[in-house]
Amino acid sequence: MKPGKLTLTDLAAMKERGDKIVMVTAYDAPGARLAEEAGIDVLLVGDTAAMVVLGHDSTVPVTMDEMLFLTRTVARTVERPLVVGDMPFGSYNVSDDEAVRNAVRFVKEGGADVVKLEGAGPSLSRAAAIVAAGIPVMGHVGLTPQTETMLGGFKTQGRTAARARRLLSDALALEAAGCFSVVLEAVPTVVAARITEALTVPTIGIGAGGECDGQVLVYHDLLGLTEGRAPRFVKRYAQLAESIRGALETYAEEVRNGSYPAPEHTYAMPEEELELFSSAAERVEHAHGDG
Repeated sequence: MKPGKLTLTDLAAMKERGDKIVMVTAYDAPGARLAEEAGIDVLLVGDTAAMVVLGHDSTVPVTMDEMLFLTRTVARTVERPLVVGDMPFGSYNVSDDEAVRNAVRFVKEGGADVVKLEGAGPSLSRAAAIVAAGIPVMGHVGLTPQTETMLGGFKTQGRTAARARRLLSDALALEAAGCFSVVLEAVPTVVAARITEALTVPTIGIGAGGECDGQVLVYHDLLGLTEGRAPRFVKRYAQLAESIRGALETYAEEVRNGSYPAPEHTYAMPEEELELFSSAAERVEHAHGDG
């Protein structure tokens, strides 16, 4: 582990002290570097890359190889943040053995410190098997995007007493399976607060209110790189899409009207070298012309 790297013990201590854990997604070197410089604690190389980086309509199509490439990029860029490799759909769903093999790939090939998987049910044995293999696991309950069709779409989870009780049970079961943390997504605040109080491991909320031990947002959402309607829990801290589009439009205009590149953007040549080049160029051009 790199010197100064945030550890699972550090995260547990933060929960104990009441210090909030800050997590954000990261998919490339510039984003990871800026997040580290901003003091972010945990970087999730999320399967949301399928949508915000690769152009898919859901998280499902992203592959193991694509996730490993992105995770490797982030991991080699940062020193302090804990790097979480998000196991994509299909990489842990079939069997415990396959889940362990793919988790090992995230650590060995991707450089991840830990992995994350969604849901409870069959995921409980997957999480336990991965932990038994020596790889820490972050759980995820509530809205689980990989299986959102089964949940009725991207909707708040746990709004009835029965469903809320199930979320609490699932979160406790993930802790019992060895998960060091649990993400709570799109869950009523009171339910997330009760789960956070019940668990001894940190909870990370996304659309789950401020009582969670930490928060996570998608990089592109919080920076305003995505546009249009966003989930209720998204707060845009910048409007970078507007700024980037404006910069590109100005660049295109200046290229077309000839104002870019200006003299200050070009390189000069010593006069004596220019004279030698001009003479040589004439000979080259003459030789080609004769051909």
